[in-house]
Amino acid sequence: MSLIIPANTLASGGFAVDNSLRFNDGSSDSLTKSYSSAGNLRTWTYSAWFKLSLVPAAYRLFSIGTNASGPMFSIFFTAGDLRIENDDNSNQTLGFRTDQVFRDPSAWSNLVVACDTTQGTNTNRFKIYHNGSQITSFSTTNYPDQNTDTNVNGTTGSATIGARAASPSNTYFDGYMSEVVMIDGQQLEPTSFGEFDEDSGVWKPIDVSGLTFGTNGFYLDFEDSAALGDDVSGNGNDFTVNNLTAIDQTTDTPTNNFATLNPLNASNQATLSDGNSTLSIGSNSWKISPSTIAVSSGKWYVEHKISVNNGFVGIGVIDTNDYANNNNISYSGQTANSVMYYSSNGQKYINDSNTSYGATYTANDIIGIALDLDSGTKTITFYKNNASQGAINLPTAGSEEWLFLPSIYNATVQTNFGNPPFTGTDQADGNGYGSFEYAPPSLYYALNTKNLSEFG
Repeated sequence: MSLIIPANTLASGGFAVDNSLRFNDGSSDSLTKSYSSAGNLRTWTYSAWFKLSLVPAAYRLFSIGTNASGPMFSIFFTAGDLRIENDDNSNQTLGFRTDQVFRDPSAWSNLVVACDTTQGTNTNRFKIYHNGSQITSFSTTNYPDQNTDTNVNGTTGSATIGARAASPSNTYFDGYMSEVVMIDGQQLEPTSFGEFDEDSGVWKPIDVSGLTFGTNGFYLDFEDSAALGDDVSGNGNDFTVNNLTAIDQTTDTPTNNFATLNPLNASNQATLSDGNSTLSIGSNSWKISPSTIAVSSGKWYVEHKISVNNGFVGIGVIDTNDYANNNNISYSGQTANSVMYYSSNGQKYINDSNTSYGATYTANDIIGIALDLDSGTKTITFYKNNASQGAINLPTAGSEEWLFLPSIYNATVQTNFGNPPFTGTDQADGNGYGSFEYAPPSLYYALNTKNLSEFG
């Protein structure tokens, strides 16, 4: 059950991507733009890096059009598979549905869609690439006729990132996007946007600023938190920002992947939002969601903000083997190799046995965790609003890998691995990574792949 470095995630080296944009379907986040004149409707290339949150689900990466029955182009996911369609007044002029499914919430992916309908061979007119490799297996295949005009780069409707362009907008994207590029007038290979790392073989981003973007092309790098829709291609094709704010700009990127909460291992009925950083449940039952990354060495710092507490909250860690072998686990601290700090009485729980520990906590309190897996005695220290509650010796049985595991009962917890869903004081770790309410203790670090590469 090792989750040390998720698949298709670069740990170190190469071109560095600084920012991504976090989309939340619950707040109808999107970026939109209308063009005053058409670009090349037949030849173009779209590329984007993304990390999914809700899986499987129906949501859109990119679309352009007017309404459900009118002209529309769309790239979207349904039940985990990828679908790309171009419709002209309900007549589908191209359509693809992949056999491959996209259900990994722990890793970044790159999608490249390259179109040139002027090509004589139909299979050359439309190509789809995932992480540098062409997708060739489809359950639905409808190649466009030669010289077909698509709706991409057109003036019909608005170009929309993160939602369906048609009115009413829906199927909002939930997750992270980075390095979003449209090339108007060229059908490019994926090597224009990424390369395979020579050491790890992982597909990684390259600098795309030198590409020729064409009239309606754009490059969104999300580096200006005050203008998240800025096009930095030089074309000035800026997008209007809808419901996204500066807090949605993150440093979780394809070149530095941060941990989040894992929807694939979350309790039934638990609700995850804000890029899998917020866990909530309104009913009177315990719900959990572990981190996407487990650690067996290093010193790590994580914060949890108690947004709502109409019941109980447990903050803690659990060994991956204990988690995997206890299908009915309700909260951290329930098993032999787990520890929980409990809100209502301030006690610590290990192997479902509670003893005195620290102060009680409730809504608006921030609970920090400093996990030390490098010292001779492995410890976990909980902090209430930056006040240490004391070190606890971890129960150990050998070579454990620890998951961070918030547990809630009629409550909401926002978990901050370094990209908070709430506004804070922007305290980074000693390597300059993460944004925390309180400065991490000396030599403790945010849980991301750059730090894992150096300290894990």
